[in-house]
Amino acid sequence: MLDWLIDPLKLDFMRSAILIGILMGILCAVVGSYMVVQQMGMMAHAISHSILAGLPIAFVMGISLSVGAFVAGVVSALGLAWIQSQSRIKLDTAMALILSDFTAIGVTLLSVLPGANKLDLMDILFGNILGISQGDLIMTLAITIAVVIVVKLFYKELLFYTFDPLGAQADGLPVRWYHLGLIVAMTLTVVASLQTVGALLVIAMLVAPASTAYLLVRELHLMMILGSVIGVSGSVIGMYLSYHLDAPSGATIVLVVCGFFLLAFLLSPSQGLLTRPEVKEPTVRFFQRMINLQRQ
Repeated sequence: MLDWLIDPLKLDFMRSAILIGILMGILCAVVGSYMVVQQMGMMAHAISHSILAGLPIAFVMGISLSVGAFVAGVVSALGLAWIQSQSRIKLDTAMALILSDFTAIGVTLLSVLPGANKLDLMDILFGNILGISQGDLIMTLAITIAVVIVVKLFYKELLFYTFDPLGAQADGLPVRWYHLGLIVAMTLTVVASLQTVGALLVIAMLVAPASTAYLLVRELHLMMILGSVIGVSGSVIGMYLSYHLDAPSGATIVLVVCGFFLLAFLLSPSQGLLTRPEVKEPTVRFFQRMINLQRQ
């Protein structure tokens, strides 16, 4: 058992991967908590696909892929808001349009721009946490620290805006800036997740730990704390399982955090499917009968 825990830590790339997984567990849980409460999961899904449009341009220009991804993500989110405000189109329809359009732009640019086809699309879509660089680790650390500090400083205002946006606007709070700030935070989280779980799986990391905590606690700050614990645990356990089972790291991490959600969905003391009175009482009576039969 001790060798099972120590062997992966002997490798430099595993230590780096576990460390960035811990950072991602915290970052995704903090940002994801606001997403879950405000029902912005599909917007993050649209942003995660839209960043594909910025990667070929950044690659050809010789600048950081993270910069291209961030710009494309913010532009797509602003496009969503603009379409919704200037037409009768609903947000879900606008998200479907933006998601498909930006994905198509990215795929087209990969073929059209000279040299852009050298980008590894599989790593972008599914991540490669074992191939992270020191720069990736520093960037993720910086984004995590920045997001946590901002949430700490503006927690009361964000709490007010999250649960009562109309009341916050009537009270004079700059709700548009808070909305833009959440979009920027989501985009930064998606950008930071590209190397770990990839554009397709980042939504699970944003939603699963926060949703699991949402089923177990009621306060937003407790939701972020518990979600961080779940995200970190899922990342570490997923890395160990991927090492010993020789499985894809990003996908294994996602399966673990989704497994935590399934347990909470079934067994949450207040909202669990199996702990509801109409299910719990017959189940308890059944097991009591089985125990009595065995005793006889």
